[in-house]
Amino acid sequence: MEPLLKKLTGQRVFGEPYEKDGVTFIPVASVRAGGGFGRSPKQGGEVPGGGGGVVNRPVGMFVLKDGDVRWRPAFDLNRLILGGQILAGLALIVYAVTRRPR
Repeated sequence: MEPLLKKLTGQRVFGEPYEKDGVTFIPVASVRAGGGFGRSPKQGGEVPGGGGGVVNRPVGMFVLKDGDVRWRPAFDLNRLILGGQILAGLALIVYAVTRRPR
C-alpha cells in the first residue's frame, strides 16, 4: 500500500516548471489511482493477493508571461479518434435500422 501512496503526490499533477524566452510553462496531468486486495479462491482462500496502479494523462499547461497566466489544454488525439469511431458506429446503426426492408 505504501508504494502506491508514494506515487500519489502533487508532483504527479503539476510537473516541473520550465522557462524559455521569458515564458514559464507548468505542465498539468490528470492522475487516477486504484487498487484492491483479497484472497485467492485457490487453496481454500488462504493465498492473499492484491494490486494497484496509477494512470497519468496530460491535460494541459499553465503559461505565465508578463504577469499573465493562461491555460492551454492539451490536444488528445486518442480521444478524438475514439469519438470519431463512436460517431461512425452510431451512424451505421441508424443506417441499418432505417434501411431495413418492411
